This record gives sequence, structure tokens and C-alpha cells, in this order.
Amino acid sequence: MTPALLFTIDAVAVSILTFALYFPRHRRRDLVVAYLGVNVGVLAVSAVLAQSSVAAGLGLGLFGVLSIIRLRSDELSQHEVAYYFAALALGLLGGLGTSVGWLAVAGMALVLVVLAVADHPRLFARHRTQRVVVDRAFTDEHALTHYLEQLLGGRVHSVAVQRLDLANDTTAVEVRYRVHRRAPAPGTTPAPAPTMEAVAR
Repeated sequence: MTPALLFTIDAVAVSILTFALYFPRHRRRDLVVAYLGVNVGVLAVSAVLAQSSVAAGLGLGLFGVLSIIRLRSDELSQHEVAYYFAALALGLLGGLGTSVGWLAVAGMALVLVVLAVADHPRLFARHRTQRVVVDRAFTDEHALTHYLEQLLGGRVHSVAVQRLDLANDTTAVEVRYRVHRRAPAPGTTPAPAPTMEAVAR
């Protein structure tokens, strides 16, 4: 397979990844630029390394260092990290895959299919993760779990207390839960409403 054809396939693959999968689902414009830039940069450098005497392992090591620096410079959610490495993998397959031909294309297709399925909005659609600041200081984890289940209208799977402020009577927690299919009956509202900070996961 010629490099030009593989580069074209990579361009199509990263366009599908960015414009058909990531942006319609998450709507973060700055990461569109990041994914495209990472893909094109990795594609270009890996293609040069494949045609030179420099060891490919050195190039892969440099990519790993650059990736760690980039990920540490900004807060990314786990699904955004997955898309980030998918864009990087597509670039590597496009730049270093000339010797394996259609196996590289199959690898690109596999990356896209996995992300399309694993990040589908209907997959585990009722599972949520939120950071919640409750205007009561809970020292009993069972009481806190029961309160959150009433508040959130779902079954709490895990609660991690991040801050317990006895002076101001507040509890900050990260809660993972599964919402019920049916909305709570009218008139069944829990006691004081807390401040909630939704976390995209």
C-alpha cells in the first residue's frame, strides 16, 4: 500500500473520529483542534521515522513524553483521553503502516468502531457521576447514601466523601449512581436542596 493512500485513509478516519463521533456527542471545539493536530503531527513524524535510520522506538518514546506533557497541562475527562489516544493511534497506523498494508487500515477501523460503540449515548445512559455539596454534615455514610438516593432519584453505587465541614455544616461528595426509569411521585421531595456540580464523564 502506498503512503499517499494510507495518508488519505488516515485523513478520513480522523475526520470520522472528530466530526462524526466526538464533536456531535461532546461539543468541545478546542479538542477538535487538538485531535486533528495530534493526528497530523504524529502521522508526519512517524512517516519520516519509517523512512529513516532512526529507530521507531525512539519516535514512539518521544510521542509518549509529549502525550504526558499535554495531558498534564489541562484537565481532561476519561472519554476525552480515550479520543486523544485514538487520534494518536490513527496517526501512528497511518505513518508506520505502509509495510503491513491493509492490516493498518483494519486497525484504524477497529479504533473507530470501539469508540463509536463504547461512547454511544445509549450505553449505560442511566448511570451518572456527580460532585455534590450537601448543606448538612453527614458523619454516617449510610445516612448520606440514603439522603443522596432520595435527592437524585436513583440507586447510589458509591459515595466518596471529599470534604466534611462540621463548622459550616456541609459535606462535599462524589457520587456514582443509576437513575430510576420512572420519575419520583409528585410531592415526594427530599429535605434541603444541596448545591450540585455536574461532572461530565
